Amino acid sequence: MTSTERPAEASGQFAIGGDLTVNRLGYGAMQLTGKGVWGEPSDPEEAVRVLRRAVELGVNFIDTADSYGPFVSELLIKKALHPYPEDLVIATKAGLTRSGPDDWRPVGRPEYLRQQAELSLRHLGVERIDLFQLHRIDAKVPLADQVGELALLQQEGKIRHIGLSEVSVEQVEAAGEFARIVSVQNLYNLAHRDAEPLLEYSEANGIGFIPWFPLATGKLAEEGGPLAEAARAHGATPSQLALAWLLKRSPVMLPIPGTSKVAHLEDNVAAAGVQLTDDEFAALSKGA
Repeated sequence: MTSTERPAEASGQFAIGGDLTVNRLGYGAMQLTGKGVWGEPSDPEEAVRVLRRAVELGVNFIDTADSYGPFVSELLIKKALHPYPEDLVIATKAGLTRSGPDDWRPVGRPEYLRQQAELSLRHLGVERIDLFQLHRIDAKVPLADQVGELALLQQEGKIRHIGLSEVSVEQVEAAGEFARIVSVQNLYNLAHRDAEPLLEYSEANGIGFIPWFPLATGKLAEEGGPLAEAARAHGATPSQLALAWLLKRSPVMLPIPGTSKVAHLEDNVAAAGVQLTDDEFAALSKGA
């Protein structure tokens, strides 16, 4: 295929852990589930089409979690893409339990994390998970026990690399005492940049930064706003500009916009081909 047929390749590449090279614009699989990230999707066949189309478009980094469904997202990935393309990197997570729609509770007991890792191996149909992330640090369990169990799973060959989600710089440094941390995943977008210190730390240390909720634009996208104006100049949508801004912000940035519709997926991936000038980037950054 040509690069125009695989537009995600235009986003540039990043090597997670130094050895898993992915196109930087990935796909987040949370929205493939039912309402409240609970149960089956309303259109399972469209969910399968979304995953297959993402790979066709050059997306080779897919992020999911055991808690999405629970397990619905992982099973859909297996149904749609197994046996997996050789270059596809699938990241999953454990550490948040579910008791119903929109209900999320941290559990970081070592035996629970191990159980969930084993289930993810089965549900994804893999012998080793490329990137296994602690979905939340459980304040009731020593960090050494949580990250230490992931390190044991890594030593056993069941996971390749370890990441963290919703953490501070101090927590990443603390976790680094027990395992090598290769990625972090925090809320970050053009309109919400509280995780800026963590992004700067990640860039300085070669850690992949996965911004979740990457498309939040708020008032920036309103008529006459900086995002709307820049989008018009590029013949693009405000959402595409928001993704282009993330990609330009840092070489370690790995946006994972999610959707349950093929048309929306295609719009998102097209953002990889939008190149902001330095002046446009500065204007958007200041406008936020």
